[in-house]
Amino acid sequence: MVSAVIGARTRRGLASSIAQRFPRSVVYGLVLLLVVANTLNIAADLAAMGASLHLVVGGAALAYSIVLGLACLGAEIVVPYHRYAGYLRILTLVLLVYVIAALTLHIPWGRVAVATFAPSIALDRDLMLTIVAVFGTTISPYLFFWPASQEAEEQRLRNPGAKRPAASRSAARSPADSARGAEETEARYRRISLDTWTGMALSNVIAFCIIATTAATLHARGITHIETAAQAAEALRPVAGELTFLLFAAGIVGTGLLAVPVLAGSAAYAVADAAGLRGSLELPARSARGFYGIIATATLGGAALAATKVNVVAMLFWAAVVNGLVAVPIMIAMMVLVSGRIGAKSFPLPAWLRALGWIATLIMAIAAVALVGSLLHSQ
Repeated sequence: MVSAVIGARTRRGLASSIAQRFPRSVVYGLVLLLVVANTLNIAADLAAMGASLHLVVGGAALAYSIVLGLACLGAEIVVPYHRYAGYLRILTLVLLVYVIAALTLHIPWGRVAVATFAPSIALDRDLMLTIVAVFGTTISPYLFFWPASQEAEEQRLRNPGAKRPAASRSAARSPADSARGAEETEARYRRISLDTWTGMALSNVIAFCIIATTAATLHARGITHIETAAQAAEALRPVAGELTFLLFAAGIVGTGLLAVPVLAGSAAYAVADAAGLRGSLELPARSARGFYGIIATATLGGAALAATKVNVVAMLFWAAVVNGLVAVPIMIAMMVLVSGRIGAKSFPLPAWLRALGWIATLIMAIAAVALVGSLLHSQ
């Protein structure tokens, strides 16, 4: 919500907005961290998509990963993203099967509630890795740059003649203009709030059901380390039966086809913002060659990493850990941007939202520091 408000208010991407308050070296450092995290994420997603297709139709998982990477790149260049995403959203509904599974399987919900709200904590390496990985899949770096850029895009599409607000200019406005502007700001904030709360609630409910379903099926049978896509798919076996691999693959491929363009696109928006390049997923490639060149580099780089012999599940896990670590400095920069006397005036956020932003940043930072400490201690 904070990042979306930044994009809506400034009509700029997040990197460009951060550059108004921080030295260029800080901005370039944050963008570099994002590009690295996103490229690893793309690699993990493409590898998982290839492994999932292999479960259903056989053949070479590596070939599927490369072909899917090229397909994502081609679609991103040829098809406007809002249309492309509309085609694929139906595939992501397959993930609701995990919700159905959680409701139909025999899961001891009392124990689940106790373990959720009063977990047994041992600050060892494995637990801290898992916590940071879970945070990294929920609060990923691209989730900051993407909404800011998309809100800026929408503002520019709705008001193509309007200029970006200057960093330190305060033009005189009539009372009627001020009232109209306040109404538009409030309406925009309500839309951002509804969109964010709905999306995050659905994604976290599904993630929780995946965790509970996996615990009730795999962990209950003594499988505590998942090493292959086939093992992960078995969590759906009690509900899906013979369709287990098909539904699992549909969910992984559907979300991957949506996620890879977002990951590559958010990296491209960030780099374009930092370097002052023209860039938009709504522009044809000939009008934004540098922007689409960044997308191609990130996507093809991810495909190349997916071609390595690294275990798919391990790649997904470590990509999530990297996301959890990289998110911390970006969150700090964002919250500094919207806080303080100048920031609070430029970005009038509710006090509760600003407080939650700082609390989330603190929790992520504590988890990251605890992980680094546990890694050092285990040496």
